[in-house]
Amino acid sequence: MKHAIYSESEAKKMLDSKKIQEFPQLDQLDRSILGLLAQNGRMSNAELAEQVGLAQSTCLGRVRALVQAGVIRSFTAEIAPEALGLSLQALISVTLRAGARANLSEFMAQMRSHPQVIQIFFLGGTEDFIVHVAVRNSDEVREFVLEQLSNNASVANTRTNIVFDHFHKGPLG
Repeated sequence: MKHAIYSESEAKKMLDSKKIQEFPQLDQLDRSILGLLAQNGRMSNAELAEQVGLAQSTCLGRVRALVQAGVIRSFTAEIAPEALGLSLQALISVTLRAGARANLSEFMAQMRSHPQVIQIFFLGGTEDFIVHVAVRNSDEVREFVLEQLSNNASVANTRTNIVFDHFHKGPLG
């Protein structure tokens, strides 16, 4: 078996191109902070500090460091799509044409630009992407698939599944 040997600069370019991010080592206090914030992102710093047993200033410093390091990506509100009239969700599996795989980031950017798209998953396997959409009705799913995917020269195949119900535990449960 032949092994490839790369110079340090070539290896760095390869790692940079894959956007590999190094995260700090997390101790038990960091994990406790993350678990509490995952359950309630609106928790005050005073309450958070009390629950993990830290001084408020120390706790705030840790949270800021976790944000700065990219461990905490955002503090957001999870809004029920139904409250906005978006009562139907679908997961659309997308396979790109072999020659179009060089345009993965372009396809991802196109999908991000559509207001119906909630999430996009880039996959390793049979399909290249799963596009998660929230719409008012099945006509809007059909319209999205026909206009944004079937008419896209990069797309070879789609498969649409309607979501009846789902459970989202979050990354830390």
